Amino acid sequence: MAIEVREAFPDEHARLGDLVVQAYHGLLLDEAYARELRDVARRAEQAVVLAAVDEHFQLLGCVTYVPGPGPYAEFEAEDEAGIRMLAVTPAAQRRGVGELLVRGCVVRAQEEGKARLSLFTTPRMQAAQRLYERLGFRRAPERDRQPTPEVRLIGYVLELRAES
Repeated sequence: MAIEVREAFPDEHARLGDLVVQAYHGLLLDEAYARELRDVARRAEQAVVLAAVDEHFQLLGCVTYVPGPGPYAEFEAEDEAGIRMLAVTPAAQRRGVGELLVRGCVVRAQEEGKARLSLFTTPRMQAAQRLYERLGFRRAPERDRQPTPEVRLIGYVLELRAES
């Protein structure tokens, strides 16, 4: 299966929003978060949404690449970028789609001269944790946080270049 990773087209935003909500099913805590996950158009205005499509132009997944501090950033350093809301449709899971999307973010961050790429995941997302570790991300427990009593976020960082 040939897979292309590229910026999402505006006419794909609604379908990608549904895909993200479907992928996060069982992890959603409330309707407000589901609305945030579904709002790909807003994310695309304030960050970069990458989409994975197959040779038949079927949407397989997406990820939000956050190029620096600002909306959607979970960091403050100018030399850092972030990954948010990685989602792969259940039918395409375990086919390398998530890896391609993360690698797309890594390439963008490198091209932009970022020192590091960071993300948060949850303890329940063990397959994602294995992916991040396989790609060289390290656990960053100093970044862990708990925004609500029900939500525990665990941090990961990929160093892209040595500090000057």
